Amino acid sequence: MRKAAILVAGGKGTRMGGSVSKQYLPIGGQPVLMHTLRAFAEAEPGIAMILVLPERDFSLWKTLCAEYDFSLSHELVAGGDSRFQSVRNGLEKLPFTDGLVAIHDGVRPFVEKEVIQKSFEEAEKTGSAIPIVPLKDSIRKVDETGKSIFQDRGHFRLVQTPQTFQVAKIKEAFRVQELPQFTDDATVYEYQGWEVSLILGNPENIKITTPEDLEYAEFLLSRKDSNR
Repeated sequence: MRKAAILVAGGKGTRMGGSVSKQYLPIGGQPVLMHTLRAFAEAEPGIAMILVLPERDFSLWKTLCAEYDFSLSHELVAGGDSRFQSVRNGLEKLPFTDGLVAIHDGVRPFVEKEVIQKSFEEAEKTGSAIPIVPLKDSIRKVDETGKSIFQDRGHFRLVQTPQTFQVAKIKEAFRVQELPQFTDDATVYEYQGWEVSLILGNPENIKITTPEDLEYAEFLLSRKDSNR
């Protein structure tokens, strides 16, 4: 089946504390987004890649691509006012209607090749593939009064991306009106009454959000280089 990836990077990165959005900050000598695009290109050669950015950032991105001599093929698409709208804009630009699409946070550059490939394999069989990892810490549920209740972490999982789907089904799912409970693409898919399939993700597949995440990202890159 034909394969595509929609990389969503529409955030302003306010928690990073700087004037440059997190997706353009360098790690290992290149902006975060370039590492993410390369991860998909290496895992699935020939994959169609769509990069969803705020339209105001198009010129900045093109300047960065020229500065870093970054030439991996991808199409730029303008994001919306929310992640839901940005993903929907990306889905509308897919070059085919019969195939598979992985929807991924642009600031998750450390997704493993095997996770990407497994997500496509599972989605082809069942319609969807959502990577998850077990919780390591204890968790408590806090109600509106501040009272907390112990929860068995064995019943919970952390959800990552890429969240991969059969194109026809996810495009149908995104035709609905946006709702507050749509926290990721899996919840949009589930809203149709379809059950999602889970696959094991990789713990290093962090979402770079804070300065501490950047420091950890540099460590992960250095470890990756040392293992080559």
